[in-house]
Amino acid sequence: MKDKKIAVSLLSAFCVLQLSGCWETRDEMIRADETLFAMNTYMTFTAYGGESQTALDDVKEQLLQLESLWSVTEEDSDIYRANHSSGQAVSVSEETAELVSFALEMAEETGGALDPTIYPILTAWGFTTGQKQVPSSQDLEQLLPLIDYTRITLDGRILTVPDMMQLDLGAVGKGYAADLAAKILREHGVESAILSLGGNIHTIGTRPDGTDWRVGIRAPWEEEYLGVLEISDAAVVTSGGYENYFEDQAGNIYWHILDPTTGYPANTDLQAVTIIGPQGRLCDALSTALFVMGAEQAETYWREHGNFDMMLVTDEAEIWLTEGVADRFTLGDKRKEIVRVLR
Repeated sequence: MKDKKIAVSLLSAFCVLQLSGCWETRDEMIRADETLFAMNTYMTFTAYGGESQTALDDVKEQLLQLESLWSVTEEDSDIYRANHSSGQAVSVSEETAELVSFALEMAEETGGALDPTIYPILTAWGFTTGQKQVPSSQDLEQLLPLIDYTRITLDGRILTVPDMMQLDLGAVGKGYAADLAAKILREHGVESAILSLGGNIHTIGTRPDGTDWRVGIRAPWEEEYLGVLEISDAAVVTSGGYENYFEDQAGNIYWHILDPTTGYPANTDLQAVTIIGPQGRLCDALSTALFVMGAEQAETYWREHGNFDMMLVTDEAEIWLTEGVADRFTLGDKRKEIVRVLR
């Protein structure tokens, strides 16, 4: 497998690269910044407005609470209790029930390309333990029957995970958390903010000067930017093998985005998938699912649903952009990728 090293970085409203000059408005004078390590990722927040600091304090408290509910390792969390219940029903919080319901819905809509029961195979590969390894084909064959989201039962706030199966909400959790964070900020009257939850970017309104926020997409295999995406009031989430991978002694690269049907890392014709939309949870889920699907199936899914925009970076050095963001993306200087617009 090829090493798919991609990264998403925020080109914020300050003097960043050569994309914009410095600016200052009255709103900028009332600015709050916070950082947080939660959900196994580093998060940064910037908000503008009279209650921005109070709002960000509430956001941090909410995110830590969500982490305590969804952790797969903390024994008091909803997910841990469900995973270790020996198949017995457990009562979970409203937030957990809503997120599990959404994950199961997305699993159904994507034909299982996103499957929240993938955790046992992630563990076999060592992506959850830090002891990364290539599991034997026999081990994977024994674990594959446990990967089946249709066996999860959710009745209101009563969650049942069959014995030996395990849920992992990592593919949707940060997006859901970003949505809740944005809701808190808006309730405090914040009209301009940008949140980064481990590469999940979520913007509220525009920058204080009224212009779009700028999100830089790094080129696969390189340190340079592929281009810049200009957005307002939207989420941007990118998935690629760069986030968590290892190399074996033969030089083969294995990443953490697994194909639920095979148990092996998804190896399609895509190097990166970026999803743009109003909901962080949807963008988070689809960035993983469409990476597993590959370019053609991803395009088909977009045409059938149409409630999001996307950018696909293919192995053939092509960029597929949906029409909703085609005029918002600027290819970097001296880039040679071919841009194809999906209409």
